[in-house]
Amino acid sequence: MIDDRNYKRTFYSAPQSVTSMVAAVMEPAIIVGVFFAASAWYDQPTVRADLVLALFVFALTFPGRNRFLDSKLASAVDITLSWATLLAILALCAYATDSFHFYDRSVLVVWALATPVVLWAAVLIGRQVYKAHARRPEARRPAVVIGAAALGVRVAKALQSSQLRAGDFVGYFDDRTDQRVQAEAAPHLLGGLRAAAPYIRDRGIKEVYITLPLGSQPRILELLESLQGTTASLFFVPDVFGISIIQGRLQDMNGVPVVGICETPFTGTNALAKRVSDVVLASLILVLISPVLLAVAIGVKLSSPGPVIFRQRRNGLNGEEIVVYKFRSMTTQDNGPEIRQATKDDPRITPFGRFIRRTSLDELPQFVNVLQGRMSIVGPRPHAVAHNEEYRQLIKAYMVRHKVKPGITGWAQVNGHRGETDTLEKMQRRVEYDLEYLRNWSIALDLQIIARTVKLMIFDPKAY
Repeated sequence: MIDDRNYKRTFYSAPQSVTSMVAAVMEPAIIVGVFFAASAWYDQPTVRADLVLALFVFALTFPGRNRFLDSKLASAVDITLSWATLLAILALCAYATDSFHFYDRSVLVVWALATPVVLWAAVLIGRQVYKAHARRPEARRPAVVIGAAALGVRVAKALQSSQLRAGDFVGYFDDRTDQRVQAEAAPHLLGGLRAAAPYIRDRGIKEVYITLPLGSQPRILELLESLQGTTASLFFVPDVFGISIIQGRLQDMNGVPVVGICETPFTGTNALAKRVSDVVLASLILVLISPVLLAVAIGVKLSSPGPVIFRQRRNGLNGEEIVVYKFRSMTTQDNGPEIRQATKDDPRITPFGRFIRRTSLDELPQFVNVLQGRMSIVGPRPHAVAHNEEYRQLIKAYMVRHKVKPGITGWAQVNGHRGETDTLEKMQRRVEYDLEYLRNWSIALDLQIIARTVKLMIFDPKAY
């Protein structure tokens, strides 16, 4: 099920294409521009290290997030969190490569403080420019909705609630009487379907949204024939409120229009950006944590008999079976058709195993899985094959989470859905967060999840 907010974002993706393009370039351009401006302010020459940093930052932040639809407070918070996360990643990379000395400290301080302010100011200016354009009389686009059922009402509300859209909702057309349509739609009925085309022509209506069910196909065809005699833009709104939309988009397949309703976000340049960030970050992290890996391996070996690394079969991208590495934290190595999840006071967990599970140190070998291409740093957590076979039959859209590589950490985990899923409701909530991640993925969201994961590693009451 998708909420009205997500539906409206999908619904207005085409009209917002210009602002999305501006936002995609604006954020990385401002970040790089402020850095060079700070360098110029302190009379620092542009050297090779500056260019490397600029290219690295641009790659991590492109495409920028479209915040023109967010409130002032929400955009400020999102910019601050995203920028703080990016600074943490850059600091980690600089420490790993011993490259702090290449940059002037005053330039870095000014850059760190000024960038979020400039980004927020640019968002506010962009909102005002777009609003000013939308208020121009020639930019207004009066719209009507065909169909006064629940879906039609939702479309009308979406038209009325968008602050950055030049649409003016006028009313509904429906053949049903006032008593049979939605109560809130009845006062705005303009007439039956046959009256739609003349009204649209006479009143200069610019947009028509058809929300009739597919069962009304003959009526829709007749309606379309009459509306094609007008100059209005026509939109058909399918009833997808019972479907989990993932990366919905309209595609062209050799001249045939195809509507995608469930697709991976990692295609084209997104796939390249995701893989490059995974390889770069995983390599740096493995170098930094190599002493920790050695210490944990010794601790596991001394704490109980058995191998240091536990290899478990999991389902990865497209549901294919993969082998995931973990430091062994239990006395048993369940990997068969039936696997019992670890519980809070599970006697199978060793004392040292309890420590590495609570601090998530047992997951560190999975950075090797990332380099192998089996996993990603951020993504839905992989479940045991036995658990997938169970839950795919109980939870709607459960297997959609396998349209991306599984992750070491994920959106569900940083939102409190980590550990034992001893009830169906807990697993459903975890899956809902996984699907939300697929809908809203960006490099900035990945960086935010990584930063929140580091905090959880220090203390997480749900870990055991």
